[in-house]
Amino acid sequence: MRAAGALVHRVLVRMEELARPGVTTAELNAVAEKMIAEAGAKALFKGVTTPQARIPFPAALCTSVNEEVVHGVPSDRALAAGDIVSIDCGVLLNGYCGDSAVTIAVGEVSAPVRHLMQVTRRALDLAIEEIRPDRMWSGVAGRLQQYVEGEGLSVVREFVGHGIGQEMHEEPKVPNFVDRRQKRADFRLVEGMTLAIEPMVTMGGPEVCYAGKECWAVCTKDGRHAAHYEHTVAVTAEAADVLTNGRV
Repeated sequence: MRAAGALVHRVLVRMEELARPGVTTAELNAVAEKMIAEAGAKALFKGVTTPQARIPFPAALCTSVNEEVVHGVPSDRALAAGDIVSIDCGVLLNGYCGDSAVTIAVGEVSAPVRHLMQVTRRALDLAIEEIRPDRMWSGVAGRLQQYVEGEGLSVVREFVGHGIGQEMHEEPKVPNFVDRRQKRADFRLVEGMTLAIEPMVTMGGPEVCYAGKECWAVCTKDGRHAAHYEHTVAVTAEAADVLTNGRV
C-alpha cells in the first residue's frame, strides 16, 4: 500500500506543478493517466459506476473546481486565475490501493478561499494526529468537526471516508462529523487498519447536490467554494502512519 500511495503522491505533486491558468482539467488527467500506466498501475476511479451516474466515470482523476466538492469529471474547462481545484487520485498497484486528494490554488486566490484551504488541510492533519489504537472514531471525527465549525466553515455530511486495502472502498465508513446516525456505526481503531480519511469542507452550508449532465460532480447547494484533502493512513501500535505522503 505504501508503494501505491507513493505513486499517488507523485501524480498529485505533478498536478500541483501543472495546475496553472489556461490549463484544462482534461490535460491534467491525460498526464496523470500516462504516469499511472507507465508505473504499471491501474486508475481506480476509471470505469466506476453509481446508481445516479449516467456514465461510468471516464477518467483517472476527479477534478473538482470551486463549488464542486468531489467527483468532478475532467473536461475542456480551462482553469482560471483565482480558481481552486480539488484533485483526487486513486491507483491499484500490485494488488493494493492508494487514494489521496489535494486542493490547489490556481494563481492568487482570495483570503477567505485561502482560509478554506488551510482549515481543510489542518482538519486532515488534526484527524491523523488524533489516531491511536483503541480509540473510537467518533472521538476523532468530533474533534475534526469542532475545529472546522469553530473556523466558521461546514463539514459535508453526504460523503465520507472509507476503509481501503485491496479494494478502493472497504468497511468501515469514516465520517468527518458526529451525529446520532453515525454514532450507531461508530468503530474502534485497531492496529493494522488502513483508512482513507478525507475531510470535505465548504465556505457556506454543508448541503450538496449533483450537477452536470453526467451526474458525477457533487457541488455545494449554495454555490460557495469547497475544499477536499485526503490521505490513506495505517493505524499502528502507537499512532498513524501516512501511506500517501511520498515516503517509500
